[in-house]
Amino acid sequence: MDRTENLVLKDPEPRIHPTAELKACKLGRYASIGERVVLREVSVGDFSYFERHAEAIYTSIGKFCSIAANSRINALEHPIERLTQHKVSYRPNEYFRWLGVDAAFRARRQAKAVTIGHDVWIGHGAVIMPGIAIGNGAVVGANAVVTQDVPPYMIVAGVPAKPLRSRFAPDIAARIEALAWWDWPVEKLARAVPDIQSMPIEAFLDRWENDVV
Repeated sequence: MDRTENLVLKDPEPRIHPTAELKACKLGRYASIGERVVLREVSVGDFSYFERHAEAIYTSIGKFCSIAANSRINALEHPIERLTQHKVSYRPNEYFRWLGVDAAFRARRQAKAVTIGHDVWIGHGAVIMPGIAIGNGAVVGANAVVTQDVPPYMIVAGVPAKPLRSRFAPDIAARIEALAWWDWPVEKLARAVPDIQSMPIEAFLDRWENDVV
């Protein structure tokens, strides 16, 4: 990195609040994990961030995602078909010696991973249920409970979450997908920020679809 780049780009190392708890996680460049966030087996893409008190498990998160406070991604499942749905049946080690974690139930939970695309906004207090896929550019409203997959660029809200509207017309969404700006080099992204701030979306696409530098 030359001197000019040093003047533009900040340290890309992920930022993790000292009260956060992470286990078997992978964090991308510029990722940020806030106060008392709890993550278990979660991959977090470049520039994505978790606000305070959020939780996630068995989840893949794309780049540039905004995860609001108190949200829950891949909410815990209980074995309601068993005699008891209490964790004594799948985590008996917390109560009894010589009885281990139920490996089959853990594998069942891991098999229902959540997948979140790029540039997704998860609103305050939202809950994403197991096995859900959320497309690029989608918005999940505050306190929503997502029980079905969310298409790209769709805004959903409610309990259970229902589609409200798309952020963009289909042709504009398709152009954004083709642009794949989330994969741009950070230097190019830095150059584009003023246009992101000031240009209508169609003008921005007209300008940057032809930028090859």
